[in-house]
Amino acid sequence: MSMGARPILMGCLGMAMLPTPAFAQALPPPSGVAPGAGQAPPTDPAPAASGPDRPRAYVSPYIEVGQAFSADLTGGDSVTFTSIGAGVNAQVNTARAQGQISYRYEHRIAWNDGLGGGDVHSGLARGLYRITPELSVDGGVLATRARSDIRGVAPGVLVGDPGNISQLYSAYIGPVLSTRAGPVQLLANYRLGYTRAERPGLGGVVADQPRLDYFSDSWNHMATVNATTRPGTILPVGLSVSGLYERDDARQLAQRYEGWFARGDVLYPISPYVALTAGVGYERIESSQRDPAVDAAGRPLVDGSGRFVIAPDSPRRIAYRTDGVYYDAGVVWRPNRRTSVEGHVGQRYGSLSLTGSAQYEAARGVFFRASVYDGIQTFGRQLRNGLSGLPTQFVETRDAFSQQFNGCVFSTSGTTPGGCLNDVLQSVQTAVYRARGADAALTRTSGRSTMGIGLGYSNRRLFAPDAAPGLIVGGADDESWYAQIFFGRSLSRDSGLNVNGFVNYYASRLAGAEDVVSVGTTASYFHNFGRLGTTASVGLYHFSVGDLTDALSAQVLVAARYQF
Repeated sequence: MSMGARPILMGCLGMAMLPTPAFAQALPPPSGVAPGAGQAPPTDPAPAASGPDRPRAYVSPYIEVGQAFSADLTGGDSVTFTSIGAGVNAQVNTARAQGQISYRYEHRIAWNDGLGGGDVHSGLARGLYRITPELSVDGGVLATRARSDIRGVAPGVLVGDPGNISQLYSAYIGPVLSTRAGPVQLLANYRLGYTRAERPGLGGVVADQPRLDYFSDSWNHMATVNATTRPGTILPVGLSVSGLYERDDARQLAQRYEGWFARGDVLYPISPYVALTAGVGYERIESSQRDPAVDAAGRPLVDGSGRFVIAPDSPRRIAYRTDGVYYDAGVVWRPNRRTSVEGHVGQRYGSLSLTGSAQYEAARGVFFRASVYDGIQTFGRQLRNGLSGLPTQFVETRDAFSQQFNGCVFSTSGTTPGGCLNDVLQSVQTAVYRARGADAALTRTSGRSTMGIGLGYSNRRLFAPDAAPGLIVGGADDESWYAQIFFGRSLSRDSGLNVNGFVNYYASRLAGAEDVVSVGTTASYFHNFGRLGTTASVGLYHFSVGDLTDALSAQVLVAARYQF
């Protein structure tokens, strides 16, 4: 695997990666183009504000009351509930700071014997602050709901009493230092991350399936350093050396991941627009955990939250280990300042490894980005990287039925299309795994309209200690295909329309698991009367679990919001 072709893409690629050089940056610029023109600096974890310092900020807290109705069109229960919510939307965009927060707390009061009641937290915050031209701080916070078990149902419109759902929280923060020492570009980065999943709702899993080791929480650390020279500065070729250390500690079964990495790269331009690359690295990765306590039948014992209890005095067993050299080679194509494509093929983890990235700014307001990734992952680390890849200016909607921040998040900044979290949130996974897949996102902003499209494929190969009792995930695969589309249009200064559509396919190779399909669409219209706003939303949703479960439902919501 190529360990991180571009630091700005580290979150999108969803891997623990070394910050190897942004190879498109190292290519000589096209004729007549100043060095670096039209390029985002590789040290920036988020797009910068353009032009002179023009302070622009707002904070808009609100309270909201709504009434919702969900009808099961296959003859099941219908659900009615009243929602009482409070939240805040805020944004800042200056030469030093870029960031946005959209957070909502909602308490649902059910009318049908508790069906549809409960509390919901949903929100996203992303920000970047430049302390000096060389030193910045980058961070993000996420609150959403995600599937607990890859084998269970996939509720997309989260109303009623959906099973197989966990409330999820994740956050990270860290400094980024970018400086120069003569012809050498230096980059250092540190991130501290934390992820927590509340007690999972286990409904929707086929009967008699054995329990999985459901994720609880984890802390993770990542530190990287990178030195890069452009072709023609010291040597005719560009050079890069990188190092990375990463650790993740999860509470479930006292799981621990630790990785050490070092890598060197060479970039050889063969034309003003094309270069060949090659790299070799050394890595040492080890993931370990303790055993679950089991009953007389060999079934794991669980605590009050449904998670495995650690066996007293159990040994620490190795779930995954690799120690050795890996390598890859590739091509970089940069025909102009709006287009950059690179691909790498190599040998890693004992098999063929493919990685790459592409970005294309077709026109003003139209931006496309794609990546192919491959890496050993844990849930907390992959979610941290995915969160860091989301934009600092993003689309937020009033649509309570849509996948709020647990699918694709589209940008409004015009310099990035956004990113998707589907690859990591296909299920809340505890075991360490090899993550391979591809993601693509496109946004188009024109006048009063914004459109976003995201799609991708993800495969996870799960690892567990061979001799551990009660664990069934070792050697199994799961995979998902996903696509999402968003369209928003401002109809006037006080009104607008948002439409979302999504389709997900999940497949697990665990014994007895069934394929899961989830399809849905939602639409909402809002109109503001000064500080008072009204919203009307409708939704249609279908999911199936093999031949065992098939559900179709429709939803309606009307709400009134007061903005302070």
